[in-house]
Amino acid sequence: MLLSKKQFDLLALLERRKGPFTQRELAKALGFSLGTVNQTAAALGQRGLLRDGRITEAGLAALEPYRVKRALILAAGFGSRLVPVTLTTPKPLVTIHGRRIIDSLLDALLDAGIREIHMVRGYLAGQFDQLLEKYPMIHFLDNPAYNETNNISSAMCVRSWMENAYLCDADLLIHDPGIITRYQYQTNYIGIPVGQTDDWCLSVKNGLVTGMQLGSSGGYLMHDITYWDAKDGAQLARDVAALYEMPGGSQRFWDEAPLGHFRANYRIAVRPCAPGSVTEIDTYRELQALDSSYK
Repeated sequence: MLLSKKQFDLLALLERRKGPFTQRELAKALGFSLGTVNQTAAALGQRGLLRDGRITEAGLAALEPYRVKRALILAAGFGSRLVPVTLTTPKPLVTIHGRRIIDSLLDALLDAGIREIHMVRGYLAGQFDQLLEKYPMIHFLDNPAYNETNNISSAMCVRSWMENAYLCDADLLIHDPGIITRYQYQTNYIGIPVGQTDDWCLSVKNGLVTGMQLGSSGGYLMHDITYWDAKDGAQLARDVAALYEMPGGSQRFWDEAPLGHFRANYRIAVRPCAPGSVTEIDTYRELQALDSSYK
């Protein structure tokens, strides 16, 4: 049972927050007009997916095709810009106020009911075993080429699981776990609205990602928390492998497949998230600013 994007957004919100809500509350939470909420709720009610402001069993069944099945986490890199702390500790395992960076992502995944987790490790790989005490469901894959290639080699390690999957970097500090959700409507990259920046940004037109660029004077800051539906996940697996086999392909970022060389194969949405939802800690100075114990 296919849903429109607005129908999906309304049902997913009600599933996540366990209503009921007034239609004004729903309009504010979704950023819809009150009229749009009224029309969408009425349509869902006629289909038996919504009753008395609550999602029904039929509504939950309608969401099931949009369920995220798994998460793929790339954690193989050295983290050279966080030296000296990464000389002895992989960047995702660095602690901030006593909590490992990667725990923020793993906890958010579990909170969303996502328990199939595949993680690619490389640098100081054995240290990641400590995660199994708290997260025994993690399936590790070792990337022996991590020190000779770019992150596309890690994407190659998980290309068999890219359908209906989050594909994420391991070194992102998640402040708002709500950005990881149980259901996703379509393939997307999260984007953080930003003004002038020298960081990697998404090029966006009419809500769709058209590429990536270094630096922007207004747009969406790029973080690798992405979702790939069944069709696009299968395509991504093929395109990552094709790019990897090109001359110099092992030195590419995996994002260059869907956002560059094979962009015509996709319709990738931007999923706007609030500033402060996630932090990428790029330098030791930024780490010190977050946790004074490193000063």
